[in-house]
Amino acid sequence: MKSAAVVNYAPEPGSVEIRELPKPDIGEEDVLLEVANVGVCGSDLHQWTADHSWPVNYPVVLGHEFGGHIVALGKRVSGWQEGDRVVSETAAVIDPNNPMSRQGLYNLDPTRKGFGYGVNGAMTRYVSVPARCLHRVPEGLAFEQACLTEPCSVAYNAMVGNTRLKPGDRVIVIGPGTIGILCAAVARLCGAEVAIVGLETDRNRLDIARKYGCEPIIRDAKEWAMERDGLGADVVVDAAGASATLQSAMQWVRPNGQITKVGWGPQPLQFSLDPIVQKNVTLQGSFSHNWPVWERVLALLAGGQLDVKPIIGGVWPVTEWQEAFEMMHKGEVVKSVLKPV
Repeated sequence: MKSAAVVNYAPEPGSVEIRELPKPDIGEEDVLLEVANVGVCGSDLHQWTADHSWPVNYPVVLGHEFGGHIVALGKRVSGWQEGDRVVSETAAVIDPNNPMSRQGLYNLDPTRKGFGYGVNGAMTRYVSVPARCLHRVPEGLAFEQACLTEPCSVAYNAMVGNTRLKPGDRVIVIGPGTIGILCAAVARLCGAEVAIVGLETDRNRLDIARKYGCEPIIRDAKEWAMERDGLGADVVVDAAGASATLQSAMQWVRPNGQITKVGWGPQPLQFSLDPIVQKNVTLQGSFSHNWPVWERVLALLAGGQLDVKPIIGGVWPVTEWQEAFEMMHKGEVVKSVLKPV
């Protein structure tokens, strides 16, 4: 039995197409997941446009934000059964003996390979998943929302795990994409005042960010940053994915504040980092997530404290992936979701 799959087959721009692929085999510690929904990530778009900065194992099925039902179990899998509703983490391949993995920080294992670039992802009907990656989806949480546990976990880890964030802090988020808006939403849950910065072309997405209680700003957030005491924002989150936005972050952050960089940008900086030294600023990277982050995020989603429905711009069959990608790429929607056929 073959199913339609969205495949990134070469490093050249536009090298994505629908291919018919057989149902994958599973190992003894894997499950076979029938995908219900899969989110389109900015990294999927970057592989489509070939402006990514990570190695890709071509050809590869795209998609790492997904959930569905277990339909088969490997011989050594316990604690799960067919029919279980689950979502999956992204760390498809890790070295369990790596020092980072042994600390529970397998997301930082340098040998880690993820779905959608290192191994086949979920923009298809069936995907093989290591049982260690699974989390149960609470009853009442629809897969259209549950499949976005992954980007929510990126945002949660950035704001709660890697940022010194306190109630009453003033936070600027640069970039109103999925991760930027979710970082802003999590910061609001933590009691921060939040402004989110975009371009003229981002007005639609900035309006969505407003629904999370954020102040939308076009281009220059200096006035907002200095509003309280003239020193700057407590935290600036660079979620734009362009290296030049770091320069703005250095201008807007207060002395002894923090810049958290969660967006990817392969461009050279071409400016001085001296303001980080002069202001005694912490520059913190944030990458991925691990098991306890996923459990906390699923609780927030199920409890309604974190609502992803405002960012979902539509659901497309995987065979219409190009329209879903283009809608996100043009900024017409924040998040596209696909459904296997």
